[in-house]
Amino acid sequence: MKKTILHGLAFLILMQIALANLHAIPAFARKYRLSCKTCHAPFPKLKAYGDEFASNGFVIKDKDAPRYFVDTGDDFLSLLREIPIALRLEGFWTYNNSNTRQVDFTSPYLLKFLSGGEITKNIAYYFYFFFSERGEVAGIEDAFVMFNNLFGTELDFYMGQFQVSDPLFKRELRLTFEDYMIYKAHPGSSLADLTYDRGLMLTYGLPSGTDLVVEVVNGSGLNPANPFRNFDKDKYKNVLFRVSQDVIDPLRVGGFYYSGKEEQESKINSMWMLGADTTVAIPTWELNLQYVERSDGNPYFSNTASDSIKTRGAFAEIIYLPKGDDSKWYGVGLWNWVTSDQKELKYGSLTMHIGILLRRNFRLTGEFSYIYESAYDKHARLALGLVTAF
Repeated sequence: MKKTILHGLAFLILMQIALANLHAIPAFARKYRLSCKTCHAPFPKLKAYGDEFASNGFVIKDKDAPRYFVDTGDDFLSLLREIPIALRLEGFWTYNNSNTRQVDFTSPYLLKFLSGGEITKNIAYYFYFFFSERGEVAGIEDAFVMFNNLFGTELDFYMGQFQVSDPLFKRELRLTFEDYMIYKAHPGSSLADLTYDRGLMLTYGLPSGTDLVVEVVNGSGLNPANPFRNFDKDKYKNVLFRVSQDVIDPLRVGGFYYSGKEEQESKINSMWMLGADTTVAIPTWELNLQYVERSDGNPYFSNTASDSIKTRGAFAEIIYLPKGDDSKWYGVGLWNWVTSDQKELKYGSLTMHIGILLRRNFRLTGEFSYIYESAYDKHARLALGLVTAF
């Protein structure tokens, strides 16, 4: 086993060195000729400035210029001179994932094709396509059009596919191999959770530092259309209301309420989720806390009223950047906890993660997780990997 592990490490290091020579400049950094650390620290985690850039339709106002559009002589046509594109590649070497007691070359773990930017003033788009996700062509996940500053106000409108949890904490931008498990929990046969869905989102920012969000989604995830070409599986729509407040400079608090119904074979599941979250961020440390409580009245869509399920969970994430956004290495600690009347959903883990930046857009990672409660019993997992974008 020791020889196998050493061979795996050697292979991973050689693969990482080969990829380190790529001239990796993501699409927005390439367009504005700015370093990735302007928006990320470390990538793909967003800084406050990067979050503001995204919510402004991927535009830096004082750097916007007509040269990004083709002059066709038609002022009513907005045609990008070049389509902004980028790639993201992740690969891992894992040991004992899901308590298998085996070494696995999990590479490429994912390969994404990303594109996004301003279509015209106050209208932008963003999407990515998975060339490969865990060995399969997964297709499109994030894909939306954004209308920014509607009616000359701070009101923004999104329509398309996105993660319901994006206004809380963005799963796609986390630094760890370990996920935010409560966001993925859906009891019984329910399709609704806090990951991907189709719908619309409205966001509004007040001068007081208060952010308001309303989402209306199908509640069916990203399943393909049915024979009638409908994505939604029933006539109901689910709604999320979100409020967050900047209290003092390093502290933000927020809460949300999600309510909806699902129908399968003429049986209805009424469900709701309630959650609270907070972030404390200083230049070298960031603490993120999330709590979610969920109630499903009939998630198995049965004739028995006693099939209701209560689920609750939380995660705590602490990120250390020794030199702020100029750090060449970082550390992450993550705690996951999920408990439920459905025993298969119960989960508990402790994760330690370290990353080293070989370049601003290329990092090596090492991660150890102890899963102290899951369907696979207690076990430890080791994951070594690379993450790059260019």
